[in-house]
Amino acid sequence: MKHNFGAGPCILPQEVFKQASEAVLDFNDTGLSILEISHRSKEFEAVVFETESLIRDLLSVPSNYSILFLQGGARQQFAMAPMNLLRDGEKMAYLDTGSWASNAIKEARNFGEVEVVASGKENNYTSIPKEYDIPHDAAYFHYTSNNTIFGTELFDVPSSPIPIVCDMSSDILSRKIDVSQYGLIYAGAQKNIGPAGLTIVIVNNDLLGNTGKTLPAIFDYQSHIKAKSMYNTPPVFSIYVAMLNLRWLRLKGGIEEIERENIAKARKLYEEIDRNSLFKGPAALEDRSRMNVAFTMQDPSLESDFLALATERDLVALKGHRSVGGFRASLYNALPLSSVHLLVDVMQEFEEKVNK
Repeated sequence: MKHNFGAGPCILPQEVFKQASEAVLDFNDTGLSILEISHRSKEFEAVVFETESLIRDLLSVPSNYSILFLQGGARQQFAMAPMNLLRDGEKMAYLDTGSWASNAIKEARNFGEVEVVASGKENNYTSIPKEYDIPHDAAYFHYTSNNTIFGTELFDVPSSPIPIVCDMSSDILSRKIDVSQYGLIYAGAQKNIGPAGLTIVIVNNDLLGNTGKTLPAIFDYQSHIKAKSMYNTPPVFSIYVAMLNLRWLRLKGGIEEIERENIAKARKLYEEIDRNSLFKGPAALEDRSRMNVAFTMQDPSLESDFLALATERDLVALKGHRSVGGFRASLYNALPLSSVHLLVDVMQEFEEKVNK
């Protein structure tokens, strides 16, 4: 059995893989594969309806918010958010907490002035900036809730006088949130929702249609709302697998239960990083991510040997992002606590071996 700590596309529950593989051959006894079924069919319309209902229930999404199933990943939302929310002459406010936040800022500048209220770049994004002011005259305030590369996470929603836009690609559905605090939430599916190819957008309807601009229909949230995410052919298989995964999450006990498990997994691994004489965690203690645990070795020359031992023990995808090095253990919802225990055992085994 492989223990997958990959940052995405990531681990999903085995029962979800099994159900999805069966549907590839025969979807709901239709005699058709889920890969070939019409997105206009009643059978698939039922899938979209259930997937939306599950998200609305799990996250307690208010009735005045729409839930969309789009393509293009979070990168496309870097552009769609300002296109749909920014009036001519307005500026946008962004918090720079890592690579994906920086990319969002770069894209937003194609549409207007961006005020970066604070940045963690000077400390290599090892902590989340705490002291900053959000301008009242900006169209919205954007931040990334979890930073997969640097292993930091923003747990408390900033107090904002303007609508908040949040990229939750890597921690959505991992902990309780109050959707009503946000104007727009977007998330690539390939972390905690389902396979790559799907992007979830949750948007307050009151924010839309106010820019005074005519947008290309494919980039207009209202086009997708009116078409119930069927403006163009949606990512059928990705939505279906997301539905299966959301069912799994609900049966586990929902967000409350999975948050409890995620806290336990992160605590177990961070305790070992802090105890073990060979390892260290660069992220500030108060900002340590529960989803992506970044850590390094006191002696970088030992990294390849540790990775070799981990691979031998069937622990995969632990190598850190190429821009920061070291290691990264992604603890997404479907990763069991037993996998974290095994990683801790291997860390202790390697410490004993080195210190002999």
